[in-house]
Amino acid sequence: MEKTHADASPLRLHELSLEQLPSDTRRVFEGIDRVLVYSIPMRVRFRGIDVREGLLFHGEEGWGECAPFWDYDPQESAAWLASALEAARIASPRPRRSKIPLNVTIPVIEAAAARQRILDAPQWMTAKVKVADARSDLERDCRRVEAVAEALAERHGSSARVRVDANGAWDRESALTWIARLNRAAEAVGGLEYVEQPCMAVEDLAWLRRKQDVPIAADESIRRAEDPLKVARLEAADVAVIKIAPLGGGRAVTRLVEELPMPLVISSALETSFGLDYAARVACALDQEPRACGLGTANLLAADTALTPALIQDGCMIPSELSLNEALVSEAPTDSSLTQSWAERLAEMAHYQ
Repeated sequence: MEKTHADASPLRLHELSLEQLPSDTRRVFEGIDRVLVYSIPMRVRFRGIDVREGLLFHGEEGWGECAPFWDYDPQESAAWLASALEAARIASPRPRRSKIPLNVTIPVIEAAAARQRILDAPQWMTAKVKVADARSDLERDCRRVEAVAEALAERHGSSARVRVDANGAWDRESALTWIARLNRAAEAVGGLEYVEQPCMAVEDLAWLRRKQDVPIAADESIRRAEDPLKVARLEAADVAVIKIAPLGGGRAVTRLVEELPMPLVISSALETSFGLDYAARVACALDQEPRACGLGTANLLAADTALTPALIQDGCMIPSELSLNEALVSEAPTDSSLTQSWAERLAEMAHYQ
């Protein structure tokens, strides 16, 4: 269960003084001159949460974002901290392209609402549809996928793509049934582009990949694995879904993808515009051009920490200079439950730097 705070809404930013941290952990934050805690309501429940929380760090290169979900332990969360500190203190890598294509993310909503999301945003040619959620079932998932596929086909014909994400919810036998049904539901666009993380175990992904024809994408099997290259060794996936912050930042991701012999999709971890823009910068600098990326997720949040949101034009994200929305910075006392919880968590994460 994701931790939230009773005072977590509406959106506000709270200053967090590094003086709240133990003196032996402050060394980690050299070059950081400002830390903010944010709490933002979600427009629709997503990944089991209604409120998104995280940290922003300011350094010489701007703002970095650290927003590990509460189900990440301190050691896992330390990778998010490393990514945020890198973004704030180290210049972005040299870009190889000026923009990256995006997919639209469809949460667990009714089919009619999913169709309307596609029709209201004609720039999107690729959609990622969330499935296998506790609030849904196979029939509703199929109707949602079918509605999205038909709407995309109406807009974009043979250029349209639909992918689904199960977040490791199925065992291998169940996955065979669900993938076949969902693939038929996406018939309007020629079937599924891929199914993301149908099972949690890498061995199950490898088994599935050999038992059926829909391509397999690995997400959690890379970002939450002790050995992220196991996916490649077992030939368990056709696509690697890469999330910058959980993997430790741009430099760590660059090293990793050099060893992954498969197409890439750079995806968000429900960050605000600062985290999304940093992920886009990393994506623009990679040797391999990613497929349509899952970075267009700011609209899942009820508000944003940036004065103007990450720049999206014609279905692509373009890295840009972002400024903090200073009007949101609260003068509430820094000993609120929200800031105190994050101060404690920050100290725990810093221990692993």
